[in-house]
Amino acid sequence: MPADPLNSAGPPQRITPAGRTALDEEGNERVEVRRSSRRRRTVSAYREGDRTIVMIPARMTADEERRWVSVMLDKLAAQEDRRILDDDDLRRRAAELSDRYLQGRARPDSVRWVTNQNARWGSCTPALGSIRLSHRLQGMPEYVVDYVLLHELAHLLVPGHGPGFWRLLDRYPRTERARGFLEGVVAAERLPYAPWPRRAD
Repeated sequence: MPADPLNSAGPPQRITPAGRTALDEEGNERVEVRRSSRRRRTVSAYREGDRTIVMIPARMTADEERRWVSVMLDKLAAQEDRRILDDDDLRRRAAELSDRYLQGRARPDSVRWVTNQNARWGSCTPALGSIRLSHRLQGMPEYVVDYVLLHELAHLLVPGHGPGFWRLLDRYPRTERARGFLEGVVAAERLPYAPWPRRAD
């Protein structure tokens, strides 16, 4: 089994301008602008791995492009903020995931966001039945947060990352996609502009 992306974490990366990638003022947001001659007036944006893709009409000027990139990043951020789960939501979601994929066998006593977890996405203490998720996951796609939750729920049942552990995770149909997303973020954090720490979970 390849190295798990939960063992090595960096902050969620986002994105910037014109048919190429670039960094924002903080040096941690990447945006790729794609121009289309078929696109007349509409502008759209979406997350793709560790980048944000902004689709614009080919005829836009550089100033219009910069303005629309800013508008679309703000719009995406606002949409993601509305989707952020609080601790109560996390507990409910953990229970749903345990029921669906682990026959309800993983029952944590606490599930919460933490802001002091900078070297991993999630962690758990089986003896206490506690699960902690890094706040840096907030705003990532729901299936990625679900994967990290399931990863930690599985650790309540199976310590380590042996075959039995991965058999549990393989029940989640988006495991490989979520791992790929996190691996992309980890790869981005290894670039010279984002030297984040790494540690095994």
